[in-house]
Amino acid sequence: MKKLNFDTLLMIFAVIVMTAAVTWLIPGGEYQRQVKEGKTLVVPDSFSYTESNPQGIADILSSPFKGFVKASEIIAFLFLLGGSFSVILRTGAITVAIQHMAKTFAQKPHLQKYFIPGTMLIFSLAGTTFGMAEEVMLFIPLFIPLAISLGYDSITGTAIPFLGAAAGFAGSTFNPFTVGIAQSIAEVPLYSGLEYRIVIWCISTAGMIFFVARYAKRVKADPSVSPVYAADQERRHTMHLDTSAVEPFTLRYTVILLLFFFSLAALVYGVLAFGWWLSEIAALFLALGILSGVAGRLKPSDITASFRDGAKDMVGVAMIIACARAILVIATEGRVLDVLLHACSGLISSVHPVFAAQMMFVVQGIINFFVHSGSGQAALTMPIMAPLADVLGLTRQTAVLAFQFGEGWINPILPTSGLTMGVLGLARIQWNVWFRWMLPIQIFFFIVALLLLIPPVLLHWQ
Repeated sequence: MKKLNFDTLLMIFAVIVMTAAVTWLIPGGEYQRQVKEGKTLVVPDSFSYTESNPQGIADILSSPFKGFVKASEIIAFLFLLGGSFSVILRTGAITVAIQHMAKTFAQKPHLQKYFIPGTMLIFSLAGTTFGMAEEVMLFIPLFIPLAISLGYDSITGTAIPFLGAAAGFAGSTFNPFTVGIAQSIAEVPLYSGLEYRIVIWCISTAGMIFFVARYAKRVKADPSVSPVYAADQERRHTMHLDTSAVEPFTLRYTVILLLFFFSLAALVYGVLAFGWWLSEIAALFLALGILSGVAGRLKPSDITASFRDGAKDMVGVAMIIACARAILVIATEGRVLDVLLHACSGLISSVHPVFAAQMMFVVQGIINFFVHSGSGQAALTMPIMAPLADVLGLTRQTAVLAFQFGEGWINPILPTSGLTMGVLGLARIQWNVWFRWMLPIQIFFFIVALLLLIPPVLLHWQ
């Protein structure tokens, strides 16, 4: 874990320094903003160059603190999540459940081939409908030991929930946080263009399942091909994942698992019916951790000690997320983010409509390097991209799709994404290892995105 924190933090801090250096090389500029229906939107055609604000050493050193403050919600969520899951794991219920599941699959191997497609499909449905994103971190500590028990590795255990939800997020159909907000800003009928988006979701989900299942099959045939083979061998030992001696499933464990599944049902209902976000979800799983500790007959001192240990494991992840957010702080305070958006929009306006749509996707990916909130990125870019689409002869629906691709398919590989780094921190996978593994998938979906943007242009998709 120390190596993960050091390597990743060093890389992100280098990006902070490079972003600060850019503020010395280009002029400052900004768009005017206006508040509309509770959202702070960029005013199109309002860009103007301003006095530059070069970021110096003091700004660089203070940016992680500011990044910590701006990312405080997700960091607090991780601390509470890590602590709560540590209590649940301390009861032993999750370990015993995984042992029994692994034993069942071992006795009925014909069922195992449905495990990855079935679970990834569920996560993809969650991503495409209610926009599952940060919620996926709840499942990382569960799927990693389960994947290892089934003969896969921790990369597979991470990819099943994370990339499953990402596939659905990129192929959003009803996701209110991306398609819903982007269409409302672009003044496109809400959730219109559904038929083509369903096709995209099918392609996205099938492609992601294919890549993960193919890799998992290779690892199962030869575990040494896994880039995290050594770490997983240690995990198998420390997590007691040996299924040769399975502990009986007692009533105590049954109660804990029922509490867990009830919490998941409450999570889905709360998000869909009441718009729950991180604070409500954190409260839910804090209650789950406490109740699990009581049901597991842990002493109060054991519950607090487990919670403290779990939260302590999140410190490195919190620092990574804070430094990743610091990049946006430097770019914003250095007045270069709007300059970048303005330059990119000017470049788009000079090319053929098909290439313009594809360049919109690339630009959204570039902006996503700095801004990872789907709603935040929509508020920043769509007021500019929507009228630009009118000028270029593109439909605004196409501009929304370009945003959807740039915000969805690119996010899982970015080291500046708080979600990505949070997931990798929970999984204890180094970003450079994840990057090498993800690169072929990323290249494939980059090409797919370029191709899927052609029919909307040619057919004038509404």
